[in-house]
Amino acid sequence: MPMEFSYPTAFSRNLGWVTQSEQEKLRTCRVAIAGMGGVGGVHLLTLARLGVGRFSIADPDQFDVVNMNRQAGAFMSTMGLDKGSVMEEMALDINPQADIRALNARVNGSNVDEFLRGADLYVDGLDVFAIGARRVVFAACTRLGIPAITVAPLGMGAALVNFLPGKMSFEDYFGLEGHNEDEQILRFLVGLAPHVLHRTYLVEPDRVNLAQQQTASTAMGCQLSAGVMGAEALKILLGRGRVWSAPHAIQFDAYRNKLAHTWRPGGHRNPLQRAGLALLKQALRGATANRKPRP
Repeated sequence: MPMEFSYPTAFSRNLGWVTQSEQEKLRTCRVAIAGMGGVGGVHLLTLARLGVGRFSIADPDQFDVVNMNRQAGAFMSTMGLDKGSVMEEMALDINPQADIRALNARVNGSNVDEFLRGADLYVDGLDVFAIGARRVVFAACTRLGIPAITVAPLGMGAALVNFLPGKMSFEDYFGLEGHNEDEQILRFLVGLAPHVLHRTYLVEPDRVNLAQQQTASTAMGCQLSAGVMGAEALKILLGRGRVWSAPHAIQFDAYRNKLAHTWRPGGHRNPLQRAGLALLKQALRGATANRKPRP
């Protein structure tokens, strides 16, 4: 016999960590998430289980077998289906009363304002190589005064940077303007995780080839990222708890059981940030020189 959905009952186990009135507030909040793949899909489901009641989601892609190791909506039954449609259905299966606006297209300059309309928070779920779309969305968040979270799954850990209204912006922190796409991606990666905690246990470095837009990933990194994101989203949406914003960056690596909290005044202009970028470029040049073709 089918059970009848009840919002208060479905999310009652959140109570204690949030008050009844806070849970009701989450029900009315809208979170925008661009990208429904590795982190974006699990971000959506995490927030849906937190009881967030309104979402705006976007993704132009379809599920493929290569997504199976980490993406929340990747099943044999969903291969070839639109990621946005699949994740919308999964979120509604958690909360049938949720209000979800789904865009099966890439967020760009012509649709970003509509995508972000009414959003209380933006959560970044874009692929690391979608740097152009990412810049468009974060610039719009700065212009519209919308707080934004980016949490990247790096190895078996998560790297967090928050961007809050009135604080350092995405562009000021990463310094992408005037550089080509490859340079922008490198600057983004250095800014996310200045301590590079994940670097020491990459056992086959040639599996990462930024020039060919090829990376290695794990489900653990995506799940940890969603947990970190959920805690930050709760604090921002409910207005309680300390939220570190750029130029602060936080990385937790579960494989190494290490936590790193960095502070880079000036963002990309900081000498330590510049040194980290130079070291990453040197490491990539060495990896490229030593890379052997795989059979």
